[in-house]
Amino acid sequence: MAVRHRLIRKPPADVWEVLSDVARYGDWVVGAARAEVDEGQWPKLEASLRYEIRIGPFTLHNRTVVRRSEPTAVLELEADSGPLGTARIAMELRPWGEHTLIIFDEHPLRGAGGALHNGLLDAAQQVRHRAMLRRLARLCEGDEGPAHTTSVRPRPRRA
Repeated sequence: MAVRHRLIRKPPADVWEVLSDVARYGDWVVGAARAEVDEGQWPKLEASLRYEIRIGPFTLHNRTVVRRSEPTAVLELEADSGPLGTARIAMELRPWGEHTLIIFDEHPLRGAGGALHNGLLDAAQQVRHRAMLRRLARLCEGDEGPAHTTSVRPRPRRA
């Protein structure tokens, strides 16, 4: 099971806005391309997206369905990768002061993904999730850098 978290320096409503934008899906989901609404209104309950995932020379045609949606708080999805099976993807958005702590949890539900699930695949998922949460934070935060970053210029030398 792969669980990661990240502090995003925006309130939950701003993070939810990005998660709700189908046009931005491929910008934060690693490997996803050509996302489009399949059914319903994303991210309402039972709405679905169709998209491609590229893994090296392979392209998977995936479909993801919303299984639970509580705006600005919880988004749970079931991703269907055809012969590889399905996975549960849960995102919890917790207010953290004026920011958002996002907890991202993914694990296989059915099919080959569950049968082949092991520590090596968990490690690969952790790397992918780290990249996804970094991308999501950049989209949400815009051009803002870390809150406590300062630039220091060296003083000119006196002669």
